[in-house]
Amino acid sequence: MTAMDLTIHTAPLPHADPEASLAFYRDVLGFEVRSDVGSGAMRWITVGPADQPDTCILLAPPAVDPGVTDDERRMIGEMMAKGTFGWIMLATGDLDGTFDRLQSAGAEVVQEPIDQPYGVRDCAVRDPAGNLVRIRAR
Repeated sequence: MTAMDLTIHTAPLPHADPEASLAFYRDVLGFEVRSDVGSGAMRWITVGPADQPDTCILLAPPAVDPGVTDDERRMIGEMMAKGTFGWIMLATGDLDGTFDRLQSAGAEVVQEPIDQPYGVRDCAVRDPAGNLVRIRAR
């Protein structure tokens, strides 16, 4: 079997407040804004690391699909509030410095940097929408 020529292009994460999410991903994490379409709460914002132009995070309003029922919208809202709906894993060459910057910016700390028993050193915070952002050392 031959491997397919695939790359990871976009990973979606929900937002509850586009301005707060934009401030977190742009101003705190330092990602560049690639696109920002829509208005009000109905905004789709694409961000990513400047040195990785082909890799994006799409910050999108949750449950806007017309096929999503009112019960499903309610459940998505509850899961976002608990921080169990969306998550992403990032990597950095300076885990402690990155964590200090996140903590100084007021990010909700879930886990301080720690050496995991499976060989990874990582930390975790929540973004303004409650999404888990886990960051590991490279």
